[in-house]
Amino acid sequence: MAAVKLAVTTGEPAGIGPEIAVSVAARYRRASLVLIGDLELLRSRAPAGLGVTLVPFSSSSSAQAEGIVEVLHVPLAVASSAGVVDPANARYVLNTLDEAVNRCLCGELQGVVTAPVHKAVINDAGIPFTGHTEYLAELSSGVPVMMLAGPELRVALVTTHLPLSRVPSAITEARVVEVLRIVERDLRLRFGIARPRIQVCGLNPHAGEGGHLGLEDDAQIAPAVAALAQEGIAIDGPWPADTAFVPERRVRYDVTVAMYHDQGLPVLKALGFGEAVNITLGLGVIRTSVDHGTALDIAGQGIANDHSLEVAVDLATDLVLKSQLDKVSVNS
Repeated sequence: MAAVKLAVTTGEPAGIGPEIAVSVAARYRRASLVLIGDLELLRSRAPAGLGVTLVPFSSSSSAQAEGIVEVLHVPLAVASSAGVVDPANARYVLNTLDEAVNRCLCGELQGVVTAPVHKAVINDAGIPFTGHTEYLAELSSGVPVMMLAGPELRVALVTTHLPLSRVPSAITEARVVEVLRIVERDLRLRFGIARPRIQVCGLNPHAGEGGHLGLEDDAQIAPAVAALAQEGIAIDGPWPADTAFVPERRVRYDVTVAMYHDQGLPVLKALGFGEAVNITLGLGVIRTSVDHGTALDIAGQGIANDHSLEVAVDLATDLVLKSQLDKVSVNS
């Protein structure tokens, strides 16, 4: 078994997270996966015929034996039924994230892979929650930037889970510069791209049409792009989003930076849904996630597809291994 040990949070207990987490952990061999969740819940949701035994996590174990999957037990608040959400378990979901990040920060584990959560249920419990990206930023040092990576495309976001009405005021030159710096740095250092080529989308139709369709493109985005280009970063824009993603343009770049969630992610998911990985850049820990939701309608039926989670685990493993090689190179 590989030396990499990853935390896999099991997400909304009523969704498919518990079953796909057990399924991937049962067969994955490039890293040891420590599931974070309620032990009995995971035992009850484990797909039939896996031939795997779930045991409590031990920080002293260096690797998992064949057929054994460790679980860092976080107790449910109330019993959970597949497909039936309960706000009483909202804090449980967040506790799994807390445990995963804390174990990484103390060095016990080396990265976090997250199964999907149900944001509305957490909010229904009276807990302000906009998404993994923002919550993990509160637990870990750094400024979070959401990026999804698929076989054909990487898309990073300047804003994440904001209502569309609040997006324009959030597009400031300072924020755009901040995001672009993080994207460039992490693609270079974590992904090993020596000089990332970055394409930046405009906010408005036709990137503002010279101010006739909005002022943000010329007043906020263009100066940010120009400032980084002067530093030698391979960057251009703002480009109209309706042409930024056409094949002959997108192949010229290592990443496209979109201004808001539904500007860039529909294109990426149309090209590679189930193959894309959600990565949080700019954090003090490595974090990847699936590109889908909780799928309450099929939870507990043994038909959930775990491929997206496996792809997310694979990328997290790659990122950890690269960071280990980088440390060896620096110290040798």
